[in-house]
Amino acid sequence: MKITKVESNGINIAVVHSSEIVIEDVQSALDLMATVKYEADCERIVIDKANLIEGFFDLKTRIAGEILQKFITYRVKLAIVGDFSVYTSKSLKDFIYESNNGKDIFFMPTEQQAIEKLSTAK
Repeated sequence: MKITKVESNGINIAVVHSSEIVIEDVQSALDLMATVKYEADCERIVIDKANLIEGFFDLKTRIAGEILQKFITYRVKLAIVGDFSVYTSKSLKDFIYESNNGKDIFFMPTEQQAIEKLSTAK
């Protein structure tokens, strides 16, 4: 895993790149937050959807809710990058829509858009 620190609008953002799954459960999400805080001193993270366990995108598993609640609890903003049109679940589409209209969790098509969104989120 490689963490790159970028600055946008005066905000530091950690961009995570990995060829492996980084978030597979609550503990691995907590580990990622701790690693990013320690290595990059950032509380905003961009990660590709390929680095999340596929079950994350099946809301029936409750994995997404459990993991994202930890990000909110620890005040870490997260942007997940990827093509979410491949998912047909209406509840997932609604979840993505609501998240994107919130202030903590975002689902963006590109890394640059994710960085921009995190740099302007309050």
